[in-house]
Amino acid sequence: MKVPSPSVREAASMYGTAVAIFLVILVAALQGSEPPESPFPYRIPLDPEGTLELSWNVSYVQETIHFQLLVRELKAGVLFGMSDRGELENADLVVLWTDGDSAYFGDGTVHLVYGILEEPFWSLEAINTSALHTGLQRVQLLKPNVSVPALPADMRTMEVRAPDVLVPGQETTYWCYITELPDGFPRHHIVMYEPIVTEGNEALVHHMEVFQCATEFESFPQFNGPCDSKMKPSRLNYCRHVLAAWALGAKAFYYPEEAGLAFGGAGSSRFLRLEVHYHNPLKIEGRRDSSGIRLYYTATLRRFDAGIMELGLVYTPVMAIPPQETAFVLTGYCTDKCTQLALPPSGIHIFASQLHTHLTGRKVVTVLARDGREREVVNRDDHYSPHFQEIRMLKKVVSVHPGDVLITSCTYNTEDRKLATVGGFGILEEMCVNYVHYYPQTQLELCKSAVDPGFLQKYFHFVNRFNGEEVCTCPQASVPEQFATVPWNSFNRQVLSALYGFAPISMHCNKSSAVRFQGEWNLQPLPEIISKLEEPTPQCPASRGRSPAGPTVVDIGGGKG
Repeated sequence: MKVPSPSVREAASMYGTAVAIFLVILVAALQGSEPPESPFPYRIPLDPEGTLELSWNVSYVQETIHFQLLVRELKAGVLFGMSDRGELENADLVVLWTDGDSAYFGDGTVHLVYGILEEPFWSLEAINTSALHTGLQRVQLLKPNVSVPALPADMRTMEVRAPDVLVPGQETTYWCYITELPDGFPRHHIVMYEPIVTEGNEALVHHMEVFQCATEFESFPQFNGPCDSKMKPSRLNYCRHVLAAWALGAKAFYYPEEAGLAFGGAGSSRFLRLEVHYHNPLKIEGRRDSSGIRLYYTATLRRFDAGIMELGLVYTPVMAIPPQETAFVLTGYCTDKCTQLALPPSGIHIFASQLHTHLTGRKVVTVLARDGREREVVNRDDHYSPHFQEIRMLKKVVSVHPGDVLITSCTYNTEDRKLATVGGFGILEEMCVNYVHYYPQTQLELCKSAVDPGFLQKYFHFVNRFNGEEVCTCPQASVPEQFATVPWNSFNRQVLSALYGFAPISMHCNKSSAVRFQGEWNLQPLPEIISKLEEPTPQCPASRGRSPAGPTVVDIGGGKG
């Protein structure tokens, strides 16, 4: 039996690999090392103990993806596959198992899911997934096929690393560390960066970011501790300008040859904040870590400064998601009026993107529209996880011209919430942001929107009239308090969704100084979109059930029964 290689266009259904590949895995597992000259450039640990290591490659020409799973100390078998959000139910799986006599290999019927079989099983159907040692790992499989640009001869490096941190014995820790550039450090361009992960901690270090602090403060206090510590100085909240971001499975990040990210010199803060997310589900104690990010930079400035622009929704409670929703959509706009005013005549070129929501985010997409028609997707993630955020190189550079519209939509799931989830900075509040990396840098740093607050008040009054229940509309009540009193029946949910779909917006067309560009930005009409792009649909075969011949008997010594 051969498990079919999946199409790249069918990323949601990618779960197969050839039996021959899996046999290589088995031999490697028995030998305790991977095959020499491995053709798999991407690699991540799947489980916290490092028992399973996944490698893969992608061929956009052949439209296939191949996996290699290295199993250390193979027991009674292993299962591997993909699911919508990390659950085993309805997951697409390949399974290798033994009944104590023979070994079998078969396929079932994207968060990566895995399971370790501790005891022999008589058949594929007899495997009780609820009793297995299972888990999930998040990763972007379809890495863009971008060639490595030429690097300057005078390139130097700087390491921003955690200072021998004692990793807390808890599942999730965000660790913050403040460091600074040398006195008199002149202006440079960052041309690439890469992760530095302490050996042995590959399964603990989930993602890392380096932020530059705001220039309005001459100094920042030293800090080395959990980001949510009560001892963390409040001034550290002003260290939010992203210089570098890495997440598990990502490799080195390169800037285009004609652009670099400026840091150092006049008008730039010397202070940097490193944030490391430790994912420690086994609650391991006593582990030391000095992971971080290595910056590659040059004093020979490139033609263009790269910039970072925020798209999406303003951080405001007027944008809210009712409780008990499975797929509620909020949309933020960068309007044609703003791009016409703020972008240069030759436009800008977006080459990378970092999508961002808080805990209830499930999908994020940014689309470019021109002359009322959606033209192309800037970036999308239909299986977005707030626990996996990285700067992703785009497969194709997207050019944005004056008068274009950028539309960012986020889909949320609030099934476990009892109250409305409002927009804001708190982790239990929500965001909908796409940080796009582009060149040449402009003064436009933030191009976002939110529903006009006056129209939201009309919604609260409307709900009062038609529901016969007292919804708080008194002037002194905050918007979150007003949302907390709404009776969330289907009518009120639909009316709120409709309001967000037609009401005027307040636009934030802001410079890096947080001052808006000159003009009238309140009570702006929504951009008129007369033609939308079609949603991508998986071209999956009608059935992916088990092959008629049933599972294949395999000889883990390399033969095939």
